[in-house]
Amino acid sequence: MVDVGRAARRGREVSSRVSEEGAGWSCAQMGTFRALVPDRKTFSWLSPRVLWKSRNQVLAGLFGDPSGQARARWVAAQLERGVDPSLRVPMDVGPEFSFLLLGDTGEGDLSQYAVVPGMLKIGADTAFAVIASDVIYPAGAGDEYEDKFFRPYQDYRAPIYAVPGNHDWYDGLGGFMRVFCDAPALEQERRGFRMSRSGLRGTLWREPEAIDEVRLTGARKLRARPEQGTAQPAQPGPYWAMETPSLLIVGVDTGIHGGLDREQGRWLREVSRDPRPKILITGKPIYVRNDYKPSGIEGGGTIDDVVTDPANNYVAAIGGDVHNYQRFPVRVGDRTIQYIVAGGSGAFMHATHTTPRITVGGVNEDDYRCYPLRGDSLSFYSKLYSERLRMRWLYLTPEEGVALMSRQIGNTPPRDIGPVPITRRMRWAARILGGWPMPLRLPVGKTFHRYLSELSDWDTPPFFKSFLHVSVTPASLRIRCFAATGCLPQEMEPPLEDEVEIPLT
Repeated sequence: MVDVGRAARRGREVSSRVSEEGAGWSCAQMGTFRALVPDRKTFSWLSPRVLWKSRNQVLAGLFGDPSGQARARWVAAQLERGVDPSLRVPMDVGPEFSFLLLGDTGEGDLSQYAVVPGMLKIGADTAFAVIASDVIYPAGAGDEYEDKFFRPYQDYRAPIYAVPGNHDWYDGLGGFMRVFCDAPALEQERRGFRMSRSGLRGTLWREPEAIDEVRLTGARKLRARPEQGTAQPAQPGPYWAMETPSLLIVGVDTGIHGGLDREQGRWLREVSRDPRPKILITGKPIYVRNDYKPSGIEGGGTIDDVVTDPANNYVAAIGGDVHNYQRFPVRVGDRTIQYIVAGGSGAFMHATHTTPRITVGGVNEDDYRCYPLRGDSLSFYSKLYSERLRMRWLYLTPEEGVALMSRQIGNTPPRDIGPVPITRRMRWAARILGGWPMPLRLPVGKTFHRYLSELSDWDTPPFFKSFLHVSVTPASLRIRCFAATGCLPQEMEPPLEDEVEIPLT
C-alpha cells in the first residue's frame, strides 16, 4: 500500500520549485522505465508521412469539422446495441476513493513510458484512471494501441477510461470506439461511417484504417486481469458520466476543433442537472496560457456556460490537448472553479515560457501554476536549439532561465536563485525562443507554442512529464500534480509540483 499523503510530502521536498535537481537537471542515471519500451521504431513529427496522416486537422479548419455528425452516428449505433441511453457509468467505489488522470499519452516512446513507474507507484490504490485526449498519436489507428496503450499500462491494476482528442478523430474514432467502447469490428464501414463524403474535403480526407483483429486480440491480453476492467461493461460512448456517491465525473468529446454537436450539448445540459458536485473532463482545455476558449455547442451556448452555471455545481474542469500542466483558479460569483490543463503524460512538451503574465479570467499571476516552470522550459528549449543549430550562445542555464522569466513576468522566482545579471546575450536568446518580447512585437511566442514545440520532440531527460492523482471524500476533492522527469531519483520519489484542495460541501 502507498501512503499518497506521505508520498506527496516527500514529493514536495524534491520538486522543481525546490531545486534544479528536483526538475531533473542533474540526471546522472535514467530511470528503470527504459526496459519497458518496445524495441520498435517510433514515428517522428518531422516526417512528411506523419504530417500527411494528420492532415484532417488542417482540412477540418479549412472546410469544416465533420466529427459532430460522425459522433452522432457512433452514439446512435451504441444505443442500438443497448447501452444506457443516459451514457452513465456506475462506479462501485464507495464514498471515498481516488483515481489517476493522464492526458495526451500515446506517442509510444520514451517520454510516454517515463510516466509509467511514477503513476504505478502513486496510483497503486486508485480505483480507475482516465485519459483526457489523444490516446494514440499520430492518427488514432487501432493497430497502434498495443505499444501506446496496452503495453505501457499493463501493470496498472484498475480500469482505464478515456475521452478522445483530435488525433483520435483522425481515424474517424474507429480505433477508440473499438478499444474503449467495444464497438463491433468494421462498424464504421458497415454503417457507412465516412466522415467526409464529397468535395475537396472528401477527396483529401483520411478515412479510418482497418483494424488487425488478431493483433488487437493479442494486445488486449496485456490488460486481461478482471480488476483491469475486463469483467465490467465497456464505456458507453466517446462521452459519458461516471456516477460515484460523492462526485459526478463528466467526460465530453470535443472532436477535432473543440465543439460539441447538438445532441451531446443537450446530453451535457441534462446530465449536469444532477445535484452532486462535478468534475468536467474534456479533450480541449477552457483556460490555457493566457487565453479563454469556452468551446461552442451547436445551436448556441458553450461548454463553459454549463460549467459556470451555479445550479450545475461544477468544481473543476480538466482538459488535455496542450502538453504541459497549468492551473487557473477562476472566481465565479461566490465560488472558485479550478480550470486545469493536464496534457503532459506522454507527448512532446508544449513550452510554458511563451505564456505571458496571467490576467485571464481575473486570475492573479501569483495564483497561477504551471509545470514545467517557465524558466525550466526556456532553459530546455535553449539547450535543444543551441545543439540543433550549433549556436552555443543560445544556451541559457536553468538559473538564467528562471531569472529571465521572473524578470519578464514580474513575479517572485518560483525557486531560490542567487543574483543573476541579465545580459544582452541572454535577452536575445530568450527573444529568439519566444520568452522575451521581440522588437516590433513580432508574435514569436505564439508561433513557438503552436509550431516549434511540435517540431522539437526529444527522447532525453528531463522530460517534464506529469500526471494527476485525484482523491475524493464526501467533504473534499484533492488534486495533485506529480512529475516524471525520466531520471531515477524522480522515478523513486515522484515530485509533487502542485496541489489544491476543493471543498465539496
